[in-house]
Amino acid sequence: MNKQRMTTSNYKKVALAGYFSLLIFMPLWLILLSPSESLSVPTALLIFTLPLLFPLKGMLQGNPFTYAWSNFIVLIYFLHSLTTLWVLPADRIWAILELIFASTMFFGATYYAKFRGQELGLSIRKKKNDDSDNK
Repeated sequence: MNKQRMTTSNYKKVALAGYFSLLIFMPLWLILLSPSESLSVPTALLIFTLPLLFPLKGMLQGNPFTYAWSNFIVLIYFLHSLTTLWVLPADRIWAILELIFASTMFFGATYYAKFRGQELGLSIRKKKNDDSDNK
């Protein structure tokens, strides 16, 4: 196993650790640790857990495209944690945990998608055609 492959595997583990931490933590926080007075339990689950279920299959399968677009979903959790840090001092510790888990997922998913995509020969860049340079 070469060094690049080992690194890719580690990034996948980091991304999955952040992902599953968010998937477990968000319902715990919003239902048990600090229930919201303004959100019902079903609404909280719908808003904060359902988006995390969309990339589940692709992440378990190791699909680099899923890891790449899951970063758009994790932005919800970045914004939620930063907003909570700003407006709810009582929930600061929970917001910090959410920010750590979201950052972990984002970091791992970004680098896993990059390196695994390179290993598979996938690219979003078009290769330059030598004929177009001669014009």
